[in-house]
Amino acid sequence: MWTIFKIDKKKIKFLKEDFKKLLGEDVTFYTPKILVEKYKNDKLFSKEYSLLGDYIFCFHAKFNSISTLNILKFSRGLKYFLNGSISSQNEIKNFISRCKNFEDQNGNLMPEFFNIKFDTKYIFKSGPMTERLFSIIEIQKHKLKIILGGLKTTINKKDYLFYPV
Repeated sequence: MWTIFKIDKKKIKFLKEDFKKLLGEDVTFYTPKILVEKYKNDKLFSKEYSLLGDYIFCFHAKFNSISTLNILKFSRGLKYFLNGSISSQNEIKNFISRCKNFEDQNGNLMPEFFNIKFDTKYIFKSGPMTERLFSIIEIQKHKLKIILGGLKTTINKKDYLFYPV
């Protein structure tokens, strides 16, 4: 069964150790990540960010027992468990499988994960046009026709990371 909890990012290593000590080696952790690339002083910097911030998914068969969760809630690095994980198993499984379907070979989410709409402004978070606003004119299979300032151009969806503003 999957559960979601909030963590202290500085103590994630201790948390994983405690969970494996108490539950065994068959504990599975999952955190969807995105890779953001920025140019600064003509140098490319890359950094991974967790899509959910301080929240993480964890799977173990014993999570359906409240007593197991009560034992784990005092683990180092754990802030709290989210309530409602038991009743939301289908939604959690669907979200995790959607994330895994849109991961690249390094485990980072691809831009196709985010739904693209015509009536929304977007901002580039990677590539040479980082922090620039644009609008989408046309969506093709692997390309987008965009307006960037007054310039119309075509970009490959897989090459850039962008978010709605």
